[in-house]
Order: sequence, then C-alpha cells, then structure tokens
Amino acid sequence: MGFRPLHDRVVIRRVEAEEKSSGGIIIPDTAKEKPMEGEVIAVGPGARADDGKIQPLDVKAGDRVLFGKWSGTEVKLDGEDLIIMKESDIMGIIDQSAVRKAA
Repeated sequence: MGFRPLHDRVVIRRVEAEEKSSGGIIIPDTAKEKPMEGEVIAVGPGARADDGKIQPLDVKAGDRVLFGKWSGTEVKLDGEDLIIMKESDIMGIIDQSAVRKAA
C-alpha cells in the first residue's frame, strides 16, 4: 500500500463479521453489523506535544484493536475498504496470546 498516515492517525482493516449466530442461524449481509474490531495496517509517526517533540503511538502495525462503532473515516485504498482514525478513537488492543489460550 502506498499510503502513510500523518500525525496520530491509524489505518485499520475491519475483521470479517461472523456469518452465523451463536445458535447457528446464518445472518444475511444486509443484517450484519459492521465489526468494531480490526487489524492495524499502518500508523503515523505520532502526535506533536506542546514542547514540539513527537510522542510515538501505543499501537503498531499488526495489532488487533477494538474501536467505536462510528469511529474514523471509511476510505477505499487499492480497492480495499479501510478506516482511518485517530489513535484516541481506539478503545484498546486485543491481546492475541490470551485469545489463543482461551480457545
């Protein structure tokens, strides 16, 4: 991808939503909610503090994150639907090692 976000912005790819409910009912595309979970694709260098220094971001490319339902701006880059948002719109990083242990 030939895109680099500026400042404290992050590019995120939504993860695919489940196609079945927990009871086994197949959910049609029109009824699916957009997932609030995604993978960080690219990050900017960081926010500039009052003293002029760059403060690096807490997230990095490859992190799995949780964000608000209406967060960010949806864009299409290289034919792929992505979201650009500020790091402050991200609620948290999902710890993949804890997810694998639970499964």
